[in-house]
Amino acid sequence: MSQAPETREGPVVTPTRVVIALCLVAPFVAMLWVGSYTKTDPQFIGIPFFYWYQMLWVLLSTVLTMTAYKLWQRDQRARSASKGGASR
Repeated sequence: MSQAPETREGPVVTPTRVVIALCLVAPFVAMLWVGSYTKTDPQFIGIPFFYWYQMLWVLLSTVLTMTAYKLWQRDQRARSASKGGASR
């Protein structure tokens, strides 16, 4: 008895997915590279660089994560539509 081979799609690397990955990896790289921000100057309204740089990345991380999520939703809708599925 012969069975038809299962065709299963593996992960597909697209430019959109590369941008998503970069949006999610950038905050980690920025925060793990401590040597780039272990200084006190320049100060911003009296706050040393070390502190305001980290607080800035909190805001940037939020924006980048939101961007990655929106891109992921758009990518999933496009894949669903190309397979003939119903899109939400």
